[in-house]
Amino acid sequence: MSASAAPESPAPFAHWMLREIHQQPETLAATLDRYVDGSSFRDSVCQPIRDWLRAARGEIVLAASGSSRHAGLVAELMIEDLSGIAVDVEYASEYCCRSGHALKNAIVMVVSQSGETADTLAALRKARAAGHLTLALTNAASSTMAHEATVSFPTEAGRERAIPATKSFTAQLLNLYLLSLLAAEIQQTLTSAEIGTRLAQLQHLPTQIAAQLPAWEHAMSPIAHRFHNAASFLFLGRGVHYAIAREGALKLKESAYLHAEGYPSGELKHGPNALVGDRIPLVMLATVDRSDPASRERYDKVLQLLRDMRAQHATIFAIASTGDREVAALATCTIFVDHLPELLLPIAEVIPLQLFAYFMAIHNGIDVDHPRNLTKAVLTE
Repeated sequence: MSASAAPESPAPFAHWMLREIHQQPETLAATLDRYVDGSSFRDSVCQPIRDWLRAARGEIVLAASGSSRHAGLVAELMIEDLSGIAVDVEYASEYCCRSGHALKNAIVMVVSQSGETADTLAALRKARAAGHLTLALTNAASSTMAHEATVSFPTEAGRERAIPATKSFTAQLLNLYLLSLLAAEIQQTLTSAEIGTRLAQLQHLPTQIAAQLPAWEHAMSPIAHRFHNAASFLFLGRGVHYAIAREGALKLKESAYLHAEGYPSGELKHGPNALVGDRIPLVMLATVDRSDPASRERYDKVLQLLRDMRAQHATIFAIASTGDREVAALATCTIFVDHLPELLLPIAEVIPLQLFAYFMAIHNGIDVDHPRNLTKAVLTE
């Protein structure tokens, strides 16, 4: 087999999903290399994206489904916080049903791993028919969406064989972070020096994740075993981490056939707390960027919720920043993520949740690469 040929088995890993989880450092590095040179954007590939962003007259509409929509929810806060451009994240299947008079001044982005997802492709075509400039973020530069959109913005995740999205999701998050920096450049809400600093920070991200992956995997199998009798899970996060809570819950549903829901942390006491008990544990995202005042404020609120839930005798699985003894003392079990800027934490903290879903599935005897009733790309609405 030639060096460039795709492997026919996931070896040395037991499953494609686990192999693709471990491929994330290299796919992030490849995606970064496509668009960034050190501390600068590569103008040859980024100029069409800049031109699309310049057409924004106040709003970007983002249409997607499943994991891609969760990436879009992260992008909403990234783009709004860094550039001031408003973002409306739509379910692709619902955007197709919107009135043609709505959001007529927006530019439209679709996000899809395959670039062939039926409802997302329908959303793209509706946007084009309404005269919107469109951008397609896909993992397939030769896909229908990539060809039909005004601008193609592909990741470099490579073929993903397992049905649950892992490396394609983190590559989407990276692309969307780069898009938010390009938007900030266009809107002049960040200086060139500030953008350069953020791009330079990204160069270390693949290596950081590669260094942590073995420990995450080693720790996760016993954690999954601890929760094997759970009937359901509530995943909680604030800000950009809410979308990761939703993604963690989705991974558990599709991989391990377990019911799970993702909520904003502040919503737990507005009803869902009635469910919390011995067989319904909490998965809480409690990382922090201590250099960011907004992140510290978010973290303080999450920490107080942890105290309240500990007093309530809840079972808590926490994702925390390395060295955080306060979270570790309050949670039943904790996985640590090394320090990153607030808007990059989602890329790292979702990977332990992918591993959690993987090991929960393995403990339940499930073919994690081919979960029942699901296909890699939903080609019919």
